[in-house]
Amino acid sequence: MYAIIDVETTGLSPHSEKITEIAILIHNGKEVIEEFVTLIDPEKKIPYRITQLTGISNKTVEGAPRFYEVAKKIIEVTKNMIMVGHNVAFDYNFIRSEFNSLGYDFKRERLCTVKMSRKLIPLQRSYGLGNLCKELDIVNPSRHRALGDATATVKLFELLLSIDPAITDIPLKGLSSNLSNEKIKELPQKPGVYYFFNKQGDTIYIGKSINIRNRVLSHISNNTSKKEIELKNCMTDVEYELTGNELTALLLESAEIKRNKPLFNRAQLRTVFTYGLFSYQNSDGYICLNIDKNNRKDPPLTTFTNQLSAKEFLFNLVEEHGLCQKLCGLYKTQHACFHYHIKQCNGACIGKETPGNYNLRVKESIKRFKFDQSNFIIIDKGRTTEERALVAVENGKYVGFGFIDKSLISSNINFLMGSINPYPDNKDAQQIIRNYVRRNEHVRIINF
Repeated sequence: MYAIIDVETTGLSPHSEKITEIAILIHNGKEVIEEFVTLIDPEKKIPYRITQLTGISNKTVEGAPRFYEVAKKIIEVTKNMIMVGHNVAFDYNFIRSEFNSLGYDFKRERLCTVKMSRKLIPLQRSYGLGNLCKELDIVNPSRHRALGDATATVKLFELLLSIDPAITDIPLKGLSSNLSNEKIKELPQKPGVYYFFNKQGDTIYIGKSINIRNRVLSHISNNTSKKEIELKNCMTDVEYELTGNELTALLLESAEIKRNKPLFNRAQLRTVFTYGLFSYQNSDGYICLNIDKNNRKDPPLTTFTNQLSAKEFLFNLVEEHGLCQKLCGLYKTQHACFHYHIKQCNGACIGKETPGNYNLRVKESIKRFKFDQSNFIIIDKGRTTEERALVAVENGKYVGFGFIDKSLISSNINFLMGSINPYPDNKDAQQIIRNYVRRNEHVRIINF
């Protein structure tokens, strides 16, 4: 799957300029199946020369979302995708720079249609998108606008695929890796867990992906950090286990990392999900929420990769449920919180709202972090079309997962539980299941 991208910007440097428009067209190798296009308020003046080129002015972006408001959508729509662009480094570096300013390390595998065109359509006078479109009779009525250029790139990409369907294997060539191209090409483009080994046969890294081959490729093409380069240099072999869907991949990865404690995962876990949302009851009987580092003995309600995303989430929670800023650690004061003065807080901060009434709203706000039922089985995609995956929770505790022929699925709970392989229950597994069910409302659940 490919995310064909184009951005318009306030200038040429990703370090000092900003994005004004972005288009992302999701392509399955045959056609576009989804698109995301939006203007973006760059929060700075757009130079006149840029307006002349793109038609995007300061007035054009009035009322447009700022980048942080669409960042989550960009992450979701490009997840596990290969990003394709004409001179893709330009678009990709701008997107990465925007995410870096938010404290998020955005990484995707990339393909450049300029490089692909030079290989498959040689001897062109110019490989700029406009000139190639003229030479190849590709119509682009919206030149220098994100959707117009992205659509033209789609047509060029489809033409390149028709000339040589293997052109997307370009990333395999010239990679500095101890893994052979043949080994990589044998990896499935399916969900599962993969294992990297060193020359002594030790497991040095465990990861998961809904596309194992693409994820392994992203590791061996990544030279952006010392850790990634060291991992690439140490790995000599890779194995995998198919899981059929993302949920079982997440659960297996979590269990396998805890069991094997691979060297490079230990380093990674110190930087991932470092902050958590915690709750406690104060001396006045109010349930309080706060953001703290995720190294406490008491388990968090949910976790975050950084403090910024954690606070943004808690701010939204306070707004949505009318909670008190002071009791959520977002407004330090000895008196009433700011929201009380603008009539968005009922006065729990100064005892004007009873703990009973206030706590009802707090419990409602955090119930999403708890299982709706104590006993249930999730049924999801299996490793083949004739198979289904089962994930079981009993008495509020994660039991494990397994696989069963889809023709044998019934409401006989004992029979279904007999197909479950046991795995340890822990807060990570429970949070994986809660998050997955919340994000995938279509998933089938049997309560018992």
